[in-house]
Amino acid sequence: MSIVIVGGNERMVCQYKQICKSHGCKAKVFVKENGALEKKIGCPDLLLLFTSTVSHKMVHSAVKEAKRNKVPIVRSHSSSAAALTQVLSEFA
Repeated sequence: MSIVIVGGNERMVCQYKQICKSHGCKAKVFVKENGALEKKIGCPDLLLLFTSTVSHKMVHSAVKEAKRNKVPIVRSHSSSAAALTQVLSEFA
């Protein structure tokens, strides 16, 4: 299973990837917008938006691309490791 995480804390990128790996998932994490986000997302199995730490522009472009590729979207206000673990346990 592949997952794209949009938002979150810069210091926790390695932890996000490690948590996803422990659940058998490959993860791409985009904390800041660097160039065209639409081209980098690809076609994952799940898109996770950490809504408290992401700009509206990034949310809009990520949701637009996810809807185009029919990717399920999960929104979480908290960007903690526990929130990520809970989302992965529901979907993995």
